[in-house]
Amino acid sequence: MVYDGILAAILIGLLRKGNFKGFSHLKIKYGWVFPVLLIVQWFIFLLQNKYDFLGSMSPYVFILIYIVGLTLLWVNRHQGFGVWLILIGVFLNFIVMAANDGRMPVSLEAAKTLDPAYGEALQEGYYGKHTALTEETLLGFLGDVIALPKFYPREQVISIGDIIMNIGIFLFIQTLMVKRTVKRKPSVIQPT
Repeated sequence: MVYDGILAAILIGLLRKGNFKGFSHLKIKYGWVFPVLLIVQWFIFLLQNKYDFLGSMSPYVFILIYIVGLTLLWVNRHQGFGVWLILIGVFLNFIVMAANDGRMPVSLEAAKTLDPAYGEALQEGYYGKHTALTEETLLGFLGDVIALPKFYPREQVISIGDIIMNIGIFLFIQTLMVKRTVKRKPSVIQPT
């Protein structure tokens, strides 16, 4: 869903007559680490079911990725309100994953809107960084429990943290793309 939020924010930014100049002036501290975290997640996702060792270590790696990501967001919190919302959304996802052995719980009821193979994979164990939400799940309301409506172009189940994070991403990108100019009142010269 993050990619959808980024794409929507860019398209709306362009519709608002924005441009990409703001991205060139962006100074994110340790920004190069974010893509590395994403690559590590994909690597684990692809290989954790093939190698038992990687599968058993993956919850700890996911938690570590979240801790590093949260730290980087905190370091860059001066970037504005959008970054604060991203930080809050990621933190909510982190809390529920940390409470559930490093896995994001997914509602099987909400997952019925997805490909049936996804629900079966969740019931058999874990899928990526996800696991089935059960009665033993802690803080389940923060998990992936919200099925997107059928009119949405992609089938997804998301969390409250995902929604807050995507609002933050949207606002952050809008701030970068659409610079507001302050209109000053013309000065009036008083006769002496």
